Amino acid sequence: MRQFDVLIMGSGLAGMTIALKLADSLKVGLVTKRALRDGGSGWAQGGIAAVLDDADSIELHIRDTFVAGAGLCDAQATRFIIENSRDAIDWLIEMGVPFTRDDSGDTNYHGYHLTREGGHSHRRIIHAADATGAAVIDTLARKVASHPNITVLEDHIALDLITGKKLGLADDRCWGAYVYDKANDKVETFVAGHTVLATGGAGKVYLYTTNPDVATGDGIAMGWRAGCSVSNMEFIQFHPTCLYHPHAKSFLITEAVRGEGGILKLPDGTRFMPQHDERAELAPRDVVARAIDFEMKKGGYDCVYLDISYKPAEFIKEHFPNIYQRCLELGIDITREPIPVVPAAHYTCGGLVVDLYGRTDVSGLYAVGEAACTGLHGANRLASNSLLECMVIGKATAEDILATPPAALPAVPEWDESQVTDPDEEVVIAHNWDELRRFMWDYVGIVRTNKRLERALHRIELLQHEIHDYYSNFRVGNDLIELRNLVTTAQLIVQSAMARKESRGLHYSRDYPGMLPDATPTILKP
Repeated sequence: MRQFDVLIMGSGLAGMTIALKLADSLKVGLVTKRALRDGGSGWAQGGIAAVLDDADSIELHIRDTFVAGAGLCDAQATRFIIENSRDAIDWLIEMGVPFTRDDSGDTNYHGYHLTREGGHSHRRIIHAADATGAAVIDTLARKVASHPNITVLEDHIALDLITGKKLGLADDRCWGAYVYDKANDKVETFVAGHTVLATGGAGKVYLYTTNPDVATGDGIAMGWRAGCSVSNMEFIQFHPTCLYHPHAKSFLITEAVRGEGGILKLPDGTRFMPQHDERAELAPRDVVARAIDFEMKKGGYDCVYLDISYKPAEFIKEHFPNIYQRCLELGIDITREPIPVVPAAHYTCGGLVVDLYGRTDVSGLYAVGEAACTGLHGANRLASNSLLECMVIGKATAEDILATPPAALPAVPEWDESQVTDPDEEVVIAHNWDELRRFMWDYVGIVRTNKRLERALHRIELLQHEIHDYYSNFRVGNDLIELRNLVTTAQLIVQSAMARKESRGLHYSRDYPGMLPDATPTILKP
């Protein structure tokens, strides 16, 4: 058994922010499924939205967020996060993040370049070329790895939370988690006075996704099993432009390509976005993703094309060096030809219900980042608001933990696997994983119907029986833990979608194509 003051699951921007803000005062355990830098935050290309330019304003950023979120954004959370945006960016600059500089004197912040993305009325995206997430995570990871009060536990995956209810206590507080150590093939007991779920989203529940392989909804599923409510799980953001190539896995073409003038075209070269929305390529992501989906189905196309080749080659190489290089490796010169793209599952707008301090329904348990739902993203996340949310809510969570007196830790039993055996046929896990991702893509994707959702739920229930039987009788492993969490998350997505009798933001139903007059969140309680 290992004890920490604070146990954090997830090493993305949310997890690292909290760890660094606590570590000078408390002993922190940081659990990560793979290496320290392997979370979803590092994959973020575009940048971080913040009110930095004097010509911009907090009210404009709030308005843009509400428009993208189809009116469903929580007003208090949205204002709180955006009002604290400049402080968050200043902290990253202080940490040493190498944001792209621009000393021309216009559209910049203290010499840093600001770009614009779909849904924004102003240039407010601070970025590090087209690999902002990697630059931020690399900078913070060096500080996390060298801090004496932070214990980084790589190749560990949380299995389930330890709660007072499971321990037979009157106070149903969270006291840490059982965590599977992949390298040593054993389950360890981690006890802590405060536990944070910063595990990211659930993109791997879909066949096509821009997310890394670790995005399996672990925190959402664990929180749900522990008694937390979830909100707005039907709102899965499909990024409009994922690179379409047989040898490119989950490679995102950033929103900023359209922000800097990229044009979407059919295979014959016809531009189509102006026919779908007056904002054309700068419309919010849900609008663009549905337009691409519509054109692909109408024309029977495998993909559409994003063309920025009319811009000077040096401009493209300077602004999008990583995209240029990756496409070139695949034989696509984006300075001369368009990029083949398709929509792909990108961001989980819903999650565990939390307040402005990241507190869940369960005492002692916090959730931050993509695993949580503050209400900021509403029915559709505005581009580059996600990393901002990680930092602002992460800081508030750390402050709440520091202000809370430490609790006496209870006696916690070790993980008991005396009644289980080694799995006999692991092909069952692989088959169920593939089946789940395919029917979620077909039935619970960009456009939904009642019949498709009913079919998906029926299949999920069958899978749950199989997985529960497998989980009860065999020793756990990484793939089984992830599959169990994915199926739980898929069920929450489908049940939330079935509860919404309208089309709003990212949830588009053919059976309910209109939008109801009142915007209300979908809340599911265990």
